[in-house]
Formats: sequence, C-alpha cells, structure tokens
Amino acid sequence: MTMSSSRPYLVRALYEWILDNDSTPYILVNALGDDVAVPREHVKDGQIILNISPTAVQSLSIDNDAMQFRGRFAGIPFQVHVPMEAVLGIYARENGQGMFFELEGGEPSPPDPEKSGETRRPKPGKPSLKVVK
Repeated sequence: MTMSSSRPYLVRALYEWILDNDSTPYILVNALGDDVAVPREHVKDGQIILNISPTAVQSLSIDNDAMQFRGRFAGIPFQVHVPMEAVLGIYARENGQGMFFELEGGEPSPPDPEKSGETRRPKPGKPSLKVVK
C-alpha cells in the first residue's frame, strides 16, 4: 500500500511546535515549482523564505495539498499559494531548528547554490533572513 506524503503533517506539527516555543516559523520554498504563487521580486536563486507567523500573515491554511495565506510584501497585499511539494523546509528564525525536505519527483530544482558560492540552507543560529510582513 502506498502512503500519502508525510510532508504536510510534519509541516503542521513543526509550525505548532515552533509557535509553542515562542519562535517565528519560516518556510523555505522552491519558487520554481508548479502552481507556486509568491511575489517574484523577492525570489532569489529560485527560492524564497517566508515568515508564516500569525502576526505576519492572514488566513493561513495548511492542508495536505498546499499552504495558502495573505501577506504583505513591501506594503503590497499578495495571496500566497505554495503546494506542499514546493515546501523545502520549515524552521525557527531564532535558532534554525526545524526540518528540511528533499525535492519530490517532477519538481524543478532551484539553481545549485554551491556553484554560485552560496549555502542553500540557513545555518542554525545565524539566519540570513529578511522579515516578511
């Protein structure tokens, strides 16, 4: 029997765990994935980091297929839609604790960060993030 992806369940659990620990949940998104709706002007190297804390977004919905919410980027409202397979990770801004996922089959890969001299995943304790409001 083939089981469904565990990613949406882990994302929901880690989101709650991060909030329960008075931290700020951030997600790393493959912005090149199918049906991803994010503000393209904030995409870097095919990825975008989004603050999904209750104070940063409105109407957050995390279901088994996708994550959706309304956010403001440089003061402009935007409806974000991220299919679950495009969520590359969820972690706490304050300390980098969380989980990162592998790309699932069929998803385009962002450019290789090692070839551009950049690291792909944030280093714990040293997040290089921008606050998204």
